[in-house]
Amino acid sequence: MNMLWTIAVILFVLWALGLATSYTMGGLVHILLILAVVTVVIRLIQGRRALP
Repeated sequence: MNMLWTIAVILFVLWALGLATSYTMGGLVHILLILAVVTVVIRLIQGRRALP
């Protein structure tokens, strides 16, 4: 479970770096943002399923 949070944080940091570095990498920045959001949503869904 912690691995998903780690991946989401790494993707978010990469996304933030992409925003700060170059306009030409805009497509990659948005892909990283989408991957980070999907990872967090998956984590939230799995967490709710685990509750009694």
